[in-house]
Amino acid sequence: MASFFAGVLAALIEFLARIITAVRAIWDGVGPIQAQRIYFANHTSNGDFVLIWTVLPPSLRRRTRPVAAADYWLSSGLKRFVGREVFDAVLIERDPTHRQTDPVSQMAAALDGGSSLILFPEGTRNTGEEHLLPFKTGLYHLARHRPAVDLVPVWIENLNRVMPKGEVIPIPLLCTVRFGEAMRLSDGETRDDFLARCRAALLILSEKGPVT
Repeated sequence: MASFFAGVLAALIEFLARIITAVRAIWDGVGPIQAQRIYFANHTSNGDFVLIWTVLPPSLRRRTRPVAAADYWLSSGLKRFVGREVFDAVLIERDPTHRQTDPVSQMAAALDGGSSLILFPEGTRNTGEEHLLPFKTGLYHLARHRPAVDLVPVWIENLNRVMPKGEVIPIPLLCTVRFGEAMRLSDGETRDDFLARCRAALLILSEKGPVT
């Protein structure tokens, strides 16, 4: 019964996301092929991973799991159901003092199980004027532990205007999700150099703007 309701809710979430944002996928550097990937994106709204999930073809969507904050998605019964049953999220405890499992180990285990991942290397929502906040180190450690998995930069355009922080009712606006060229950690590449290269890849996508 739970799987039935999860399927119905997933279809409803996808429908609402498309109606409110008319979201379009722009496959700029890669195509929507059957390949395991780590999609890393800018983070300005709680709905960010929903848009990426929505534009993926169903066959990819079923095997792609968002990496999300446990304290948010476990804060109520409905959120818990959506996070676990609808999105099958990899739930990360943000407070190090409450962690029982290392976040990188959690993400690596999800990859080992055959899933692709959606994650946000800024670590928190960016509500300021800067395009990107400094990246956390998790993306580097995950790339180092699973070097054979492609990392795909993804730029989400306009969702911060659709769902401004503190607002309950979304504002209908066109949104785009642009996928860039796949990347991997290079031999001998330092943590700082790798994160700078990933950040630059996202900024390049941001400068291209939506296709009219």
